[in-house]
Amino acid sequence: MTSVLEKAAPVRAFPFDNSYARLPQHFFARQAPSQAAEPWLIKLNEELAAELGLDVDLLRREGAAIFSGNLLPEGAEPLAMAYAGHQFGGFVPLLGDGRAILLGEVIDRNGKRQDIQLKGAGQTPFSRRGDGRAALGPVLREYIVSEAMYALGIPATRALAAVSTGQPVYREEVLPGAVFTRVAGSHIRVGTFQFFAARGDAEGIKALADYVIERHYPELKAAKNPYLALYQAVCERQAALIARWLHVGFIHGVMNTDNMSVSGETIDFGPCAFMDAYDPATVFSSIDHHGRYAYANQPGIGQWNLARLGETLLPLIDADQDKAVERANDVITDYGKRFQAHWLSGMRRKIGLVSEEDGDLDLIQSLLALMQDGKADFTLAFRRLCALAGDDAAETAFTASFREPGACGEWLARWRERLSRDPQSPADRAEAMRKVNPAFIPRNHRIEQAIVAATEDGDFSLFEALLTVLSKPYDDQPMFAAYMEPPKPEERVLQTFCGT
Repeated sequence: MTSVLEKAAPVRAFPFDNSYARLPQHFFARQAPSQAAEPWLIKLNEELAAELGLDVDLLRREGAAIFSGNLLPEGAEPLAMAYAGHQFGGFVPLLGDGRAILLGEVIDRNGKRQDIQLKGAGQTPFSRRGDGRAALGPVLREYIVSEAMYALGIPATRALAAVSTGQPVYREEVLPGAVFTRVAGSHIRVGTFQFFAARGDAEGIKALADYVIERHYPELKAAKNPYLALYQAVCERQAALIARWLHVGFIHGVMNTDNMSVSGETIDFGPCAFMDAYDPATVFSSIDHHGRYAYANQPGIGQWNLARLGETLLPLIDADQDKAVERANDVITDYGKRFQAHWLSGMRRKIGLVSEEDGDLDLIQSLLALMQDGKADFTLAFRRLCALAGDDAAETAFTASFREPGACGEWLARWRERLSRDPQSPADRAEAMRKVNPAFIPRNHRIEQAIVAATEDGDFSLFEALLTVLSKPYDDQPMFAAYMEPPKPEERVLQTFCGT
C-alpha cells in the first residue's frame, strides 16, 4: 500500500483539524486512498466548498486529483471508521467503512465541525471481499439526492464533489467508476456504539459517548446525567428527522443501525427514493424483500434502531442495571410521542393549518386515505392543494390528481370548514403552504434518465439540469414545469439499488 506521506500534497486547500483521528487507535484503521487511473472532475460544489473554508480556486485546478484520492492535501489523516450494525434485523459485529475513507475534519464558517469523506476510493481493512470502489451511477444518485434533501430543508449529508476515475468497476456488468466526496456533521452511527458494546469495551463506549457529546451536544455536559440526556437528544433528533422524511414522501430504503447517524442527519442514499403515487407500503430497495423499510414502517424502525442504541448506553446511564433499563425504556417509549408530535405538526402545515384542534389528525388521515384510494401523486396533490387554499378556481386541478375526481368533494368540504376557524387569509395560507409542499422532488425516473445519459453517452447535461431544478424545490420555476410531473407508466422506476 502506498504510504500517506508519499502521496501528501504541499498544498493547504483544507484547514484540517482531525479530532476523530485523535481517538484511540481501535476506533478506526488508518488507510490511504487507492490511485485512480485518469481522474476527471465531474462536479465541484463551489458554494459548499466556500462554506467549508476551502480554497475554491485550488480545488478547481487540483480537484480531480484530490477528490479521487490521488493527491492528499496537507493535514489529511485518512482513515476508515470501525462500526457494527443490525442489517435487516440481523446483527453483524464488524462492518466498518468498506469503501469510504475519512480524509479529515474542518471547521466551517459557521463554526461547525464537518467531516470530509471519500466514497469509492478503494479497499480498506473493512472491505471484506469488496473492491472498495463505486460506480458512476450511484455516485450521481447520491449527489443529486443529498443536495435535494439540503434544499428541502431536511438535515442530510452534503455533496462536495463527484469524480470519474477513468477505470471500470465490476458488478453484474462492467460500469464506469467514480468517487463521491461526502460532507457530514460526523459519520458516527448507532452501529459505532454497537461495535464497542459487542466487544464488551466499556471504556470505548464511554470515550465515544463523551466525544459525541462534545461534538454534537455540548450543552449536555452540564446535565445531571449526561449519558441519559444524550440518549434523549439523539431520539429527539431522529423523531424530527423521520417525520420530515414522511412529509416529503422520502423512503430511505436501508435503515440499518449502521445507517443511522447520531448527529440527526440523513446518511447513505443507496436505494433511497421518493414516492410518486401515495401508498404507505411503498418499497423501492431491491434488497428489501419483505418491506421492512417501507415508507410507513420508517418511524417504527427508527424506534427499533434507537432501542439498540439505548442498550449500548445502559452501563453509562446507571450503574444499577434495573434502573438503567427503566430510564432507557422511558426515553424510547417517549420517542413515539415525539415522532407523532413532529409528524402531526408538519402535516398540519401541509394542509394549511396554524391552529390545533382535536379533529385535525382525522382530517389528515382522511386525505391520505383518499390519496391512496385515488392513486394520487403525493407531491403533486399537496402542491395543488396550496393553490386551492388561495383560489377556489384551482379545485379542478387538485381533483384531477385523483383517479376519481368526484371522490374529493366530502373531504374538501370538511377542509374548508376547518380552514374557516383558522386565523389566516387565503393568500397568506397559500404562501405558507408553498413553503412546506415542494413543487419539485428528485423523482426516480428523472434521476435514472440523468444516470443513463451520463454513463452511456458521457452526457451530464441532465444531471446538471436536475441539480438546478432541485436547488429551489419550493419555487414554481415555470421553465422546468415538466419536472413536476410524475412518470408515465413506461418511465416508472420500481427498484433502486445499493451502490456507493
